[in-house]
Amino acid sequence: MSGPRLALAVIVAAQFMATSLWFTPNAVMTPLMAEWNASTEQIGALTGAVQLGFILGTLVFALSGLADRWRASRIFLVSALAGALANGLFVLSAGPDTAMVWRFITGLCLAGVYPVGMKLVASWAPERKGFALGWLVGMLTLGTAFPHLMRAISPDWGWQPVVLASSVLAVFAGAMIAWLGDGPGLPATGRFDWGGVIRAFHQPRFRAAALGYFGHMWELYAVWALAPLLVARSLGQAEPDSAMVPAATFVFIAAGTVGCVLGGVVSRRIGSALVAFVALAVSGLMCLFWPWLDALPTWLSLLLLVVWGMAVIADSPQFSALAAEAAPAESVGSSLAIMNSIGFLLTVFSIQLTASFWQGLGTGVTWLLVIGPVLGLVSLLPLCRR
Repeated sequence: MSGPRLALAVIVAAQFMATSLWFTPNAVMTPLMAEWNASTEQIGALTGAVQLGFILGTLVFALSGLADRWRASRIFLVSALAGALANGLFVLSAGPDTAMVWRFITGLCLAGVYPVGMKLVASWAPERKGFALGWLVGMLTLGTAFPHLMRAISPDWGWQPVVLASSVLAVFAGAMIAWLGDGPGLPATGRFDWGGVIRAFHQPRFRAAALGYFGHMWELYAVWALAPLLVARSLGQAEPDSAMVPAATFVFIAAGTVGCVLGGVVSRRIGSALVAFVALAVSGLMCLFWPWLDALPTWLSLLLLVVWGMAVIADSPQFSALAAEAAPAESVGSSLAIMNSIGFLLTVFSIQLTASFWQGLGTGVTWLLVIGPVLGLVSLLPLCRR
């Protein structure tokens, strides 16, 4: 490999490693609840803390124009190293209150990883955004699933090594991007542009892509946060406390990697808008019908979870590709950051909502997520007609 192909391989590998920081508490949910005497709602709040940190970080990146002022590779390096440190300090937490501080800081750091990684992809492969971003978000998905795999293969290690493994990977990720550097497509401007990102929303195509993305985000991270609980129910267990649960949860979330890559390949033939529409429709239907599927045989239930795992994230890179194409060239990084910021703000409410009602509604909480795909599909219609 050489040039853009090598760059894409490095970026997607680094994205996988760095984003493994995102869902570490969910992968070790059962031992954390036991050690801290915490509830499902409190563990859900840890995920919400990461999301809030990410939201604040992306908001600062977007409104200041920082994501387009400094070299993306340097921002990625510093963010990955700081995130690795904050995630490592999470291990020393005595309970949920202290842990939330470290998870919030981890979220701040991830703001310099995910949207900046998308800008790096756009700078190295500007003519193949849908395909390249499919790989990038696929690796984010695999990184999100990775702690569940670690938990499955190391049930006797305790939860601390699972968390620390993600910190080690994030350090390697930062070093890889520092070695690669920025691509020639979208160089840094060398200046701040406070509020310049608002110009992106003047573009109808950017607005449509952003609104579709917001509907998608209402569902996505709530489903990932609920993954161990949904899998446990499918396996016929009341709580996610067996070795099979993290293994199946890894497969459920990691299936999104396949969905993203396939979506990227198909987008080169039918366009990003249509790929996003189909994926969002499938995941919305799963949200709608899942509470009625408890009685299915275990094998069929798990197979449907894999389908859901593929669809729930396959639209994400295509929304980002549509937004990157429509955004002003001088503020692509900031435009993607503000879109991420608003989208992740929505996830805080959907995660907390589903975590709060799980005890009362069980799998019925997925009905609370259906509104996101519906609104997203309506927003996408103008782009699908072109």
